[in-house]
Amino acid sequence: MHFRTVVHADVPQGRNGKHKEIVTFILRDLDRLGTGSALKVPLTELTESKEKVRSALNRASRKAGRKVMTASDADYLYVWNGEN
Repeated sequence: MHFRTVVHADVPQGRNGKHKEIVTFILRDLDRLGTGSALKVPLTELTESKEKVRSALNRASRKAGRKVMTASDADYLYVWNGEN
């Protein structure tokens, strides 16, 4: 064979992208967030652009079947639970 083989059980399942940590923190905090409140994430804490984090958050929230809303200004990314 041209390529090496591996046992299927050893194949990584899922994708751990570079935004996984911040997205996981945001979703975990959203689980505890009260109605009418939003998370205020400093843009300085993001290792990537807010657009890339928003995209990753959107993908993760859709996969989890939840609606997450975002807004931003020059200093913060605001995130809150949308109505499902």
